[in-house]
Amino acid sequence: MPKVADQYLSVDPWLIVEEGYHPDRSRVSEAIFSSANEYMGVRGYFDEGYSGDRHVGSYVNGVYEARKIGRSYKGISTSGNYMVNTVDWLHTRISAGGEVLDLHRSKFSDFRRSLDMRTGLVSRSFIWHVKGRGRMRVAFERFVSMQDAKLGGQRVTLESVDFKGSVDLVFALDFDTFHEASDRKNFWDVLRREAGPGGAALLGRTQNTSKLLYSGFRLTGGGRHRAFNEGKKAGVSVALTLAPGGREAFEKMVVNEARFSKGAAEAAAWAQGSKLLKSLAAEGFDAAMARHRTYWDRLWNTLDCTIEGDPENQQGLRYCIFQLHQTYHGADPLANIGAKGLTGEFYNGHTFWDTEAYCLNFYLFNNPAAAKNLLLYRHHHLPQAIARAREIDCEGACFPFATINGEEDCGLWWIANTEIHVGLAVFYAIWHYTKITGDKEFLYKQGAELLVQLSRFYASRGQYGQKSGKFGLYGVMGPDEFKLMVNHNCYMNLLMKKTFETTAATLDEMARKAPAALRALARKTGLKPGEKADWLGKARDTLVLQDKSSGVFEQNEGFFDMPHKELKSIPAKDFPLYHSWSYDRLYRYDMHKQPDVLLFLFFFNRSFSPAVKKRNYDYYAPRCIHESSLSPAIHSILASEIGYHAEAYDFAKYASRLDLDNYNRNTREGLHTTSLSAAWMNLVYGFGGMRSDGERLSFEPCIPRKWKSYSYRVLVRESVLEVRVDKREVQLRTVQGPPVEVDVYGRRRRLDAEGTRVALPAARRA
Repeated sequence: MPKVADQYLSVDPWLIVEEGYHPDRSRVSEAIFSSANEYMGVRGYFDEGYSGDRHVGSYVNGVYEARKIGRSYKGISTSGNYMVNTVDWLHTRISAGGEVLDLHRSKFSDFRRSLDMRTGLVSRSFIWHVKGRGRMRVAFERFVSMQDAKLGGQRVTLESVDFKGSVDLVFALDFDTFHEASDRKNFWDVLRREAGPGGAALLGRTQNTSKLLYSGFRLTGGGRHRAFNEGKKAGVSVALTLAPGGREAFEKMVVNEARFSKGAAEAAAWAQGSKLLKSLAAEGFDAAMARHRTYWDRLWNTLDCTIEGDPENQQGLRYCIFQLHQTYHGADPLANIGAKGLTGEFYNGHTFWDTEAYCLNFYLFNNPAAAKNLLLYRHHHLPQAIARAREIDCEGACFPFATINGEEDCGLWWIANTEIHVGLAVFYAIWHYTKITGDKEFLYKQGAELLVQLSRFYASRGQYGQKSGKFGLYGVMGPDEFKLMVNHNCYMNLLMKKTFETTAATLDEMARKAPAALRALARKTGLKPGEKADWLGKARDTLVLQDKSSGVFEQNEGFFDMPHKELKSIPAKDFPLYHSWSYDRLYRYDMHKQPDVLLFLFFFNRSFSPAVKKRNYDYYAPRCIHESSLSPAIHSILASEIGYHAEAYDFAKYASRLDLDNYNRNTREGLHTTSLSAAWMNLVYGFGGMRSDGERLSFEPCIPRKWKSYSYRVLVRESVLEVRVDKREVQLRTVQGPPVEVDVYGRRRRLDAEGTRVALPAARRA
């Protein structure tokens, strides 16, 4: 994997620190130092403005715009939605002695920027050398509250070293932000504004989708305050005099309140925003920050992961966990996870199959309520999925490849109309969630309805072959996006088979245990008497391609006969291949972009023998080009299981530091949300050896050569399990809740607070 780290940040177990400013990595830092709380997020751009390369990105989950894609054939999406840049609520400008503070032009020293993962506080400070007037220390602090989702805080502190003179500051709200992917257009109209010496407020509306966003702030601090309104901006200007040793601090407490429904009343939005501003912004920065910190204290005290002997991976892993909780923690069942979270506009804020296939594993064992809400998001948008299936001449529900509001937002037919495995990821998530949580209420009410509609879709989309007489999916693209319009993708056929079988088993269970719920389901979905038998018949007839002698699954029909390309023969300068190879050239070889067969070997790990897993890994790993952040983790997990410890470690480090070290040279576009979850999976499923697809949780840990020890915790129903591994032994116990039965190296054990100790097998030591 020809990827090279670009490491410029200090290594610390709890902090992300930039010592000295790196202007060539300006946008990379903006993404890395992002702040979010699921509802809103801001990139780590400079509050005070910057004339160098930057992107002022401020986003609210669910605030989006729409565009027409143009004329097309039936079944191809003609419109698309995309997350739109919102209000710059951190807008600050500072001038002193006639000089405007701009780190692209101003002279400064002692620059330091940090993100404290224990608290979610982003801090930045430096000494500004004001031309001919002396020096002052300037400090900025910010956070977005994990307790009050619509609240953000900013503090600006000026402290004179030997500066003497007047200082002018501007604190504002600015809707004049642009969306880079739309030719730097602005999509906001300001409907109402208000400003006074103590703060300001604006009400903005998107021009096409009519989303309303109220933004207001309260300002405290010294000096002479004066309100102003201009264009799409409103705020307070402050004039003061600073003498050597003098210090002034300003606190700006901000509320952003969105109304998502079309035609939402402006007066109601303004009234609700004003009410929230009055209640939430009344307390100061420190008090709000203290309440915000309780969230992180509780989280880290309960579900931290530790690594001793590898500070880089320790920092990377905690950063991934931190960003996952910032990105989503289940506050709103109508929200989901964009591919870049709330850290950038690349991928347009769309939700993909990554949520169910990768991210949900993390939330399932850290925040199961959030995992459930991710599934409720799909259930909420089931009507759009049913309509989408009709558009492409099928029955049931076809979940969109890329979406914000349940509609298909991808206008590329060769992706949107062939990558129909999103519903299979939804099936896997339903199966996995109900298996781990035992949430029968969800299964019988929302889960079963989703399963019925998914089975209907794949039963209508699949077909029988003329010669083979076998059932399967034709003209599809699987997880590997280097194979277009193939037949019988193995991953898709196998998960389709399991979808049919699980749906039938769920209906049988409901007939025994919840007949009233089954009758309600039948009425709601129009379930026909013969449908279950049809699905089971097609499950029996589904073609799963596998070489009988070697046990290697064929990724799709004809894959074994494709021309071979030695990956080592591709020059490093050609990566990423999307930028240097013609698009059709990508499809001509047996190399693949990301795991496909290996992915279902992970999902249903206990269904396959160790020999089959090894043979498939040995065949497919050398053919994977890893042009997706989804890729390294699955390879690391399976390599660890097989005993390829050095290979597993290299893949794991890549995943945990993908963004911090800018391995793909695209962190500037936003964080790789899926890779964040994959890093956690590397530790827990990979080195930690946990498997969650069997009758009970099972554990077969190993330890990398470099590590002295490591530990992780997982939440399983009412219990928190802790696993600690060193070079000699494995310790497992419950640190919270009732005892739990698990398998450890194939032997059943009952874990309680006292726990159990097991010698680490020699084969599991790197």
